[in-house]
Amino acid sequence: MFLSQTGNDRPLSGRAAFSLAAATLSLLLFAGCTATVHHGHAAMPGVQQQAAAAPDTDPVQATPVLDLGAIQDLEGITPRLAGKRVVFIGETHNRFDHHLTQLEIIRRLHALHPRLAIGMEAFQQPFQPVLDDYIAGRLSEQELLRGTEYYTRWRFDFRLYAPILRYAREQQLPVIALNLPAELTRKVGREGLDALTPAEQAQLPAGIDRSDTAYVQRLREIYDQHPGTGRSFANFLDVQLLWDEGMAERAADYLVKHPEERMVILAGSGHLAWGSGIPRRLERRLPASSAIVLNGWEGELQPGLADFILLTEPRALPPAGRFGLLLETENPVPVVDACMPDSPCKRAGLKRGDRFLSIDGKRIEDMTDLRLAMWDKLPGDTVTLLVSRKHWFSPPQELSYTLVLQ
Repeated sequence: MFLSQTGNDRPLSGRAAFSLAAATLSLLLFAGCTATVHHGHAAMPGVQQQAAAAPDTDPVQATPVLDLGAIQDLEGITPRLAGKRVVFIGETHNRFDHHLTQLEIIRRLHALHPRLAIGMEAFQQPFQPVLDDYIAGRLSEQELLRGTEYYTRWRFDFRLYAPILRYAREQQLPVIALNLPAELTRKVGREGLDALTPAEQAQLPAGIDRSDTAYVQRLREIYDQHPGTGRSFANFLDVQLLWDEGMAERAADYLVKHPEERMVILAGSGHLAWGSGIPRRLERRLPASSAIVLNGWEGELQPGLADFILLTEPRALPPAGRFGLLLETENPVPVVDACMPDSPCKRAGLKRGDRFLSIDGKRIEDMTDLRLAMWDKLPGDTVTLLVSRKHWFSPPQELSYTLVLQ
């Protein structure tokens, strides 16, 4: 999604244990710049601002100052976050350290407010019943992934989000699917709002605020960085605003129906920065005290960007278990294209053209099945792979291999 920061995808350093002990986070943060569009935000410690300069005053005199001596940790800001009904926490979707800090803030707020819900951009609204069944313990993680169509609708490594969802399940915290169905936003991106059928229009959020011209300009800059998408800027803008309005409306509806609950909203930082995306649109529907927490920021730091900026230590996911092979790129089913040298694939004797049939007894019919079977596998794990191998003058042969993943 264009709004979500992608970062400088360099290899992340550091050891990433999956147990997520809070003491290992070792992070710093700036006390944040107050976003004036949010009801109930406190003044910003660490940034000293003078009154607006008179027309004949040198603007340098009004330069904001960030006091690095006032840097706090999560414990220091928790009381301020705890005073808000809604806490927005931004993420770059593929950054494990961002999800670690999200979980740590959730833990701390839950300790103070047991009635806490978690809203997630990563899940789309039609799949709320699947999330409810997972939290209630009626579905496994595999069933959650399949039931929400996670690997066709979101696609990011599920291990990034699994700790948050496991904590929610253990503590019976509601997880709210915030995002609009992809079928709707894709059609708008291709054909525009006018192409929607009456049934599709009924799924749109009520009202789209287009008054934030600074937000439109920032989105224009993002659009110009991605030429050749085949989408007009008008359609691109409509998709971004639909995402923001749809997620804000879903969160507001839940909070209205559950007035005793608070909510932490997890979304890409671009949906939260400056309050322009989800926060302002939620407040339009439900005035509530709120705070914006961003996990880092690659642009300029200016007052109004957020309430807090976290300076997280880069953390990598544990290495995933691999076969050491390449798959045919144009084939919708997993078919071996080549084995890497000195790999489990090579040592087992897999051949080019071998078609995956099952992994540990789980049927493999497409790439989603493959990802579901492999997402939690680690180096050193042993798997049983069943493949089909074609022969020129005889029927295909089914062959079973036992491989130790690397």
